Amino acid sequence: MEILIIGGNRYFGRRLTERLVRAGHFVTVLNRGSSAPPEGAARLVADRDDERALEKALGGRTFDVVVDQVCYTPRQAVVARRVLGPRTKRYVMTSTVEVYEYEDSALPLGEDALDLGSVAVDTGLPWHEPAFLDAHYGEGKRQAEAVFAQGAECAYATVRVAHVLGGADDFTGRVAHYAERIRAGAPIAVPVVNRPATYVYVEEIAAFLEWAAFREFTGPVNAHSHGPLTTAEICAEIERRVGGRTVFREVEVGEVSPFSFRRSYGMDNARAEALGHRFSHTSQWLGRAIGETLG
Repeated sequence: MEILIIGGNRYFGRRLTERLVRAGHFVTVLNRGSSAPPEGAARLVADRDDERALEKALGGRTFDVVVDQVCYTPRQAVVARRVLGPRTKRYVMTSTVEVYEYEDSALPLGEDALDLGSVAVDTGLPWHEPAFLDAHYGEGKRQAEAVFAQGAECAYATVRVAHVLGGADDFTGRVAHYAERIRAGAPIAVPVVNRPATYVYVEEIAAFLEWAAFREFTGPVNAHSHGPLTTAEICAEIERRVGGRTVFREVEVGEVSPFSFRRSYGMDNARAEALGHRFSHTSQWLGRAIGETLG
């Protein structure tokens, strides 16, 4: 199959690209030229925010599947719909658990907890400003999903990815944040009531995206391993790896550590499993994932 991956040159996007190449598909990676794609993949260089440049780079090419790893804003979604919608049979957008950031439920959230039809899309917000985008990551993804959900030119699906763990190439620095403090016995800020969250192993989410690319379902689907994790469980595994001591400091207000959550918005992966995919349990890979990231 002819597959286009937008931004598939790092972390689980890179793993997805490598899997598709190994499976014998003709894979093209489109990015701004900051780094080369994995071996075996073709390359297109363009700024996806520049509609005219994107059109020029693609020329007359069409695709069986587009997997969009880096659609962060409704503006990007609008450009993608116009340029790529007519060029592909299936469009898969990588989204995030953060689209549920306004929810607070003791029960795991199914996809219908978010009504995309009621999401107001505002392309006039300063999405081009890095600080604004960083502060509104979940909102940007939510509005991007809504752009497609409210009318797409092709079969369209969004994969709402849980927090990802694992890999020596984890660029987020979240595990390192804990490791540094645990080694030193320094306080780790957590909310007074600290909720568990859903996670997925880096190799597992790459495999899920590969699976989703060739299915016929449309709309959103939650993707995560079974077994929510608490901050304490993650820190206990890090402590086993690096020594030191985990010291939590409860805070009423203000910033908390990366894997600490005042609200509960764990996801429910029942739809993905009903569609035929089987997820692992976090207990099967947590130690391996932490070990990979900490080296």
